Amino acid sequence: MKPKPIKSRTDSLEVLAKRKGPHPQVAGKLREAAQELFYTKGIRSVGVDEIVQKAGVTKPSLYRLFESKDGLTETYLADYQQCFWDRVDDVCRAYPDDSRAQLLAYFDGLSERASQPTYRGCGVSNALVEFPDRAHSVRQKAETLKTEVRAWMQQKATDIGATNPTLLADGLVLLMEGTYACGQFFSPPGPAANVGQVARCLIDALCPAQGNNR
Repeated sequence: MKPKPIKSRTDSLEVLAKRKGPHPQVAGKLREAAQELFYTKGIRSVGVDEIVQKAGVTKPSLYRLFESKDGLTETYLADYQQCFWDRVDDVCRAYPDDSRAQLLAYFDGLSERASQPTYRGCGVSNALVEFPDRAHSVRQKAETLKTEVRAWMQQKATDIGATNPTLLADGLVLLMEGTYACGQFFSPPGPAANVGQVARCLIDALCPAQGNNR
């Protein structure tokens, strides 16, 4: 199971929309615009004017719904992270009760995504680079989301009988984050194309019983 997400002001978006006026459809347009602009251009390089123009809504609507650009950014991060959990759910359904297969299926999918010409890495990782101040609310939101992913990796490493679950989980996190970067650094296919195979080697090295029983 994935860790239960920590509640934040962005979790009650629909309630906020009803309480503060604009139709929830407006919030959806702003979230879609943020997803496209923040991911492709970066968060700090995109202004409020560009966001509302892309969404086709008014600036007051953004502030009524999200209070600030930072509030919209936190929602963008939560939306982006949900895409990760959706992929996790997909591999869990495809390989029920087989944590090793779930991990490998995730990394095989990451290899494919990170080898695309339009790949821009992980939106949450990119936000951490853009917001180095640990006291900033956007930074804190991103760190929380990354902590949830590490906890999921640790649970999977435990499930598959790793000799050192923390070491395996951290190795997989480092592999994942490295792929997010390499997918942007090198022309396709680049090193990212091999992340699935590297994940297999790492898992087999720290789960000898799993490797011998395949």
